[in-house]
Amino acid sequence: MTNALSRFLTPVACTCKDFTHPWTDSCANASAGVLLAAIPYSLRIYTMVYALSLIMRHRIPRLGDLKRNLHGIIQSTAFLVSNGYTFILFNCLLRRLIGHYVCATVAFVPSFISSYASILIERPARRPLLALYMANLATESIWNMAEVRGYVRSIPQGQTLIFGVSISALLYLYRLGLHKTTCKDSLFNVLRFFVDKREEGPVVAKAGEGAATATATEASVSAASTSSSANTQRSRAPLDFRSINVLVQIYSRFLDAVKSRHPSCPHRDNCWHYALMGGLRPFVGGIGLQLALRLIMNFKKIMQFKLDVRKTIFNKDTLNLGIFLGCFSFLYKGVSCTLRHSFGRDDPRFAIPAGLLASTAFTKYPDVTVALYVMWKALQICYNLGIKEGVLPHVSNFTIFLYAFCTAIEFHAGILEPKTVRPSYIKFLQGMSGDRFNRFNLEPFSIYGQNASEQMREVSRKLNIINQAPLPKCSLASWK
Repeated sequence: MTNALSRFLTPVACTCKDFTHPWTDSCANASAGVLLAAIPYSLRIYTMVYALSLIMRHRIPRLGDLKRNLHGIIQSTAFLVSNGYTFILFNCLLRRLIGHYVCATVAFVPSFISSYASILIERPARRPLLALYMANLATESIWNMAEVRGYVRSIPQGQTLIFGVSISALLYLYRLGLHKTTCKDSLFNVLRFFVDKREEGPVVAKAGEGAATATATEASVSAASTSSSANTQRSRAPLDFRSINVLVQIYSRFLDAVKSRHPSCPHRDNCWHYALMGGLRPFVGGIGLQLALRLIMNFKKIMQFKLDVRKTIFNKDTLNLGIFLGCFSFLYKGVSCTLRHSFGRDDPRFAIPAGLLASTAFTKYPDVTVALYVMWKALQICYNLGIKEGVLPHVSNFTIFLYAFCTAIEFHAGILEPKTVRPSYIKFLQGMSGDRFNRFNLEPFSIYGQNASEQMREVSRKLNIINQAPLPKCSLASWK
């Protein structure tokens, strides 16, 4: 531990020119070059983002919508460009002030300052989304760095466990009805699509529910023999979990759920039809979404008539998202109905076991990004709920701090330990920097123990990042 700390504080006598901009002696030119290279890249990203947001509204945009989106594109582009070029600016400034580099000033500190200043440019409504996105990336990188050092060890299907616990917490809030009041969030609109609007809370005992149950019991008694009447009464009696027969009782009531509908169920059809048809729509939608994503990602190959349709589109992996979504919806509704039959009532707490069992479907689509997004969303919603209930303190500008901190972690990991960073983010940094990111001279920082230069070369080979020109875009070089 002492050796690691001493390495962390070891100064490195490397200039910012040798590290980030060997093609120019001027730090101002280096920052301006990143600014010029980042503008078209950022403009392209946010034009697509805002265009998709318009399409998802499912209506023809008005002139006011177009003006707001144009303003949003310019503002978001300014934020992203600022985040890129000010990193170089503050990196050079800190190097000149301190006279050398230490581990924290290689990337973390200058990135934190630039990120904190830049996020203030972005619209306040978008800041939580950006903070959650960066928290997602940073969580994965921190785990990978800890795993490399032997501090933690991944477990099989760990992402499924994270997803299951997080989605169960969200579904519990959904069944409580808090998504309509103190926990409003767009994520609940997505949940409503999978678990059905009829499952949303607050759960209220239906008028006449007891009478309907009594009528059904009387009809059963009058139509059956004394023996069958006794069996019916036992099946409707409260479950005795101290008896081994409880498993038989649960199985019997599961069959009842398949064949009939309990008065506390929010649907009209029998439970089997409700669960099966409820899983069919997400299944079809998931396959359609996966196909659409594959077509978008291979648009260039399609235009060049180089796409292998059978291998790229029509393969078993295309079904995985649909299978996950369909099975999740089917299992959640099936388990919820079974619990209502078993306990003779509805209860928001049923969402927890139903959500945990339904989340086993995530093994068909074990995406770490999705699992971490749901986890951070659950934490955000629960934190906001805690503030409103007076249980947790309100921290001013916490969203801004979270974004800056997580972005600083990603920059630090991307430069000194690029193998621990998500490949898509490495490509993003390469594009944002105008093909500068993999040109940084990392040899002087090998003293920190992670062999950053070799890691960067290996990551570049895997991601097929090839420098087509001797100088980066908009290099503003001062030498030949």
